[in-house]
Amino acid sequence: MAGALTRRNFLSFDFGDRARDPDHWVRIHRIAMACRFEVMLSSDDARDMAAARSALDEADDIESVLTIFREASVVSDLNRRAAREDVTVGADLFALLERSAELHARTGGAFDVTSTPFSRCWGVRKREGRLPTDREIADACAIVGMGHVHLDAAARSVRFARTGVEVNFGAIGKGYALDRMGALLHGRGARRALLSAGYSSVLALGGKGRGWPVDLRPRLASRRVGRLWIRNGAVGTSGAGEQLIEIDGQRHGHAIDPRTGRPSDGVLGASVVTDDAASAAALSTAFLIGGPELAQRYCDAYADVLAVLVLDDPGERTEVFGRYNGATLEMLG
Repeated sequence: MAGALTRRNFLSFDFGDRARDPDHWVRIHRIAMACRFEVMLSSDDARDMAAARSALDEADDIESVLTIFREASVVSDLNRRAAREDVTVGADLFALLERSAELHARTGGAFDVTSTPFSRCWGVRKREGRLPTDREIADACAIVGMGHVHLDAAARSVRFARTGVEVNFGAIGKGYALDRMGALLHGRGARRALLSAGYSSVLALGGKGRGWPVDLRPRLASRRVGRLWIRNGAVGTSGAGEQLIEIDGQRHGHAIDPRTGRPSDGVLGASVVTDDAASAAALSTAFLIGGPELAQRYCDAYADVLAVLVLDDPGERTEVFGRYNGATLEMLG
């Protein structure tokens, strides 16, 4: 579609039906966390460009803390030391660990920042795909789970229960970065902006009319399934296309379930709308793994959460759960 900005056919932002609007859009972007972070502003809001650049600096700063691919990062240091000693961390990282523990509990363990040992034993980290033995999966299970991460709020310290435990914020980090960027923009007086991190996370500040349009299409689906109009909210999307495990030409599910150490299947894509991008990202991962049952249970229990799941069946059936006050969902045929 003309005027669309597409994220690997997963999320797209379409302004084609505003062709008569004299407004135009300014996009400022930077590569961080192995993806393109972007701030989109209306031409009416060009005064916010300096703040947008500062927000992109924030993404760089957060990557330097959270990445596990730099030996000198704060999280790499935490992973090296926390099984031997209490490690004091900054307030922001401690709050992210607490939020991760809360989401782990709320999703029954379907979201888990300690699940890297499973990715390693299935060969996902190196994109090589291998079939682990039952013993290898059992060994990984023994060091996965937020129960191994002890958080002392009074001392703001972290301790791992055993050697081999590690944390990886890959499923929540980009959303967390968008939240921090959005807070910076808001603090600088920005009224309207659309922030995105790659093809998986979007944060909308304000929005004209019905809000910002976001099209939903799982990467492996044959069609768009819906369009969201969103104001003051976030969208997180996870899909099978990023996490397919193929071994000797055979597909082994879509994502590794941290509760079992084995691939889950049944869902092509999961999109979640809620008020913060970190939660939306984490819940989309959890619902990709836990499927409609978990999405239904969660949305029944917590307000202002909308989930759209595309099921991996012959008709690519779409199921919708919950609602978000700042979003309108149009289903497409």
